Amino acid sequence: MTTVPSTEASAMQEALPAILMRIVSELHDVAYLIERIEPQLLDLGGVNVLESPDSMKVMQGIDLAVQKTRGIAEFIDTITGDIPDGWMVDVATALSLVKLSEMQKALSGSGRHGHAQPLAKAAGDFDFF
Repeated sequence: MTTVPSTEASAMQEALPAILMRIVSELHDVAYLIERIEPQLLDLGGVNVLESPDSMKVMQGIDLAVQKTRGIAEFIDTITGDIPDGWMVDVATALSLVKLSEMQKALSGSGRHGHAQPLAKAAGDFDFF
């Protein structure tokens, strides 16, 4: 990490606070996607699914995953406010390790806005990867 005047920063160097806020956004997306699993499990298994101790543990695990993901997002969001805008990082290597193209675009700052999985997607639709 270096402090570089913005005019001297390379194309792949960006202000750390901006990068962290994109990570916060992605973490909120992850929490949202995980949260959407729970009602689907209830639809598949019916209300009787809550009578099984193993199923209840799975449902509690889903809740915990959402809470942890949101907690990490809030933590990063909060500490980002104390990071000077002049702190620049080169994200090229880190971005090359991200395998999901939509996430790579979002983290690079050239991505989409909104949720990773559109709500209007028809049942049976899938993406090849």
